Amino acid sequence: MNDGQKIAAEQSQGKLAQALREVRTASAEREDVVVELREAARMRLELLAQELEPVFADVPPEEIQFDFAISSGVQPRLWIDAVTHVALGRDRRTYRFVRDTRLGRTVLAESTEIKPVADQVTRYIAERMIERQRWLDGTVEPLRPASAETAVATGREAGDDGVDEPAEAPSLSNGEARARRARKAGQGLRAFLSGLVIVLAGAAVAFAIAAAIYWERLAAYFAAG
Repeated sequence: MNDGQKIAAEQSQGKLAQALREVRTASAEREDVVVELREAARMRLELLAQELEPVFADVPPEEIQFDFAISSGVQPRLWIDAVTHVALGRDRRTYRFVRDTRLGRTVLAESTEIKPVADQVTRYIAERMIERQRWLDGTVEPLRPASAETAVATGREAGDDGVDEPAEAPSLSNGEARARRARKAGQGLRAFLSGLVIVLAGAAVAFAIAAAIYWERLAAYFAAG
């Protein structure tokens, strides 16, 4: 390698080293900006948590559905429970109280001020506590309707040997028996007539088809005769 090639290689390496330094510097600056934004967001959420601290303290310990914690990460969040949290908007100044549902994310409150969001969070906590209390105080529904249980209880009679025996069906009066037989007879007659109509209709259709098929042959036969 002559002197010119050595100088060119050194210059090339110097340019690469300079480019690496520039990339590292830009990356560090971006990271510093991200860290500063994250710290600023966390600081604002801490201010909201301080505003809500008396509310958090009044929640009984048995209300285990609440979290009340600030998560770290690229976007810090103040978690209220497993499905609701407060985060900052893209401007890093707007508080957004959101709830995740099966149909998507719902915004419950949004403001650049702390108090409106804190009031909405307080109301949400109260609503959840009332819902849980109603669920705990709810009545237990029977597996079978009361009428079915009564029918089962009264539909069997215990025999002399201690074995449950089905109760006898109540006897029908003569008028009721005749009416039932008449209804059954009428139903049978209607079924017979319906079947007869279907058979006759099928026969008529078959006759029409056969006449259409053999019409030309019959016409030629009679003409020849």
